[in-house]
Amino acid sequence: MITGTLKVFAVALFFASSAVAQEPIITSLFETDLPDLPDREGLMASVELPPGASMPAHRHDANTFVYVLSGSVVMQVKGGERTVLNAGGTFYESPDSIHTVTMNESNTDPARLLVVFIKHKGAPVTEYTQ
Repeated sequence: MITGTLKVFAVALFFASSAVAQEPIITSLFETDLPDLPDREGLMASVELPPGASMPAHRHDANTFVYVLSGSVVMQVKGGERTVLNAGGTFYESPDSIHTVTMNESNTDPARLLVVFIKHKGAPVTEYTQ
């Protein structure tokens, strides 16, 4: 059942990235309670980054797992190394990580990601930082 948590995430991301010519397209795929972790829920979304698109610095109040479905994406968390991920590449963000770089490396081809969040029920998925 989709409760709207990812819809709020998508709307916030859309407005936060309005300076970019083409905004990411976020599609909520699945949301569920995790019965063996009573105060947690899992969320899954696909993210399409149009050519040259990027996202503002942010953090997820969640354990966040990213899988690159297609394209090439530049990722970096504060204090970490900048990483280029191609199709099949994976990335992890802890609940305390500040995600400073999310960018489609290509100016001609979109990049697609599958993102899975494991978070406390009711906690926001995304907070934007300065």
